[in-house]
Amino acid sequence: MTVETPQIQLQAEIERFGSQEGEKSGWSYVFIPSALAEKLKPGHRQSFRVKGLIDQVVVNGMSLVPMCGGDFILAINGSLRKKLRKEAGNTITLLLEEDKDFKIELPEDLEMCLLDEPGAFESFMAQPKSHRNYFINWINQAKTLPTREKRLVMTVDAMQQGLDFGGMIRAGQARRKESGR
Repeated sequence: MTVETPQIQLQAEIERFGSQEGEKSGWSYVFIPSALAEKLKPGHRQSFRVKGLIDQVVVNGMSLVPMCGGDFILAINGSLRKKLRKEAGNTITLLLEEDKDFKIELPEDLEMCLLDEPGAFESFMAQPKSHRNYFINWINQAKTLPTREKRLVMTVDAMQQGLDFGGMIRAGQARRKESGR
């Protein structure tokens, strides 16, 4: 007897957070109502990974992020929007299920950098898994070696300051504002 994985299908408009939305400023996303999220993972109120199809583009390892009231959002990043040829205001069709197979590996260069600074590795491993994954994805998405190196340094600094991913991003934005950039 096989157990079928619950799936949801919906059409949703790509929306975009404004510049005053904190760590989600500028994100493009689709809204996932609580009733649909409940079908995928009953009783779950934290981020979880999904996979499936968005307008016939195969996706996996995407995070459903909780919002107030039990609703969720699914971020639609720039590279995915480009594949979809869609922007904020366009409608997309989603067929999603929980991605139980998704696992993110700690990159060797990140591990070496964290182990090189006292307490940094322990601080990183004490982060919630979702925040460790945010750091790892952010580092892995760097397009050039100098950008990757900068992100590695920023991650180690964040661990030494006891910041989570959102805290690191906000601290960087505050520094840029102070310097006038």
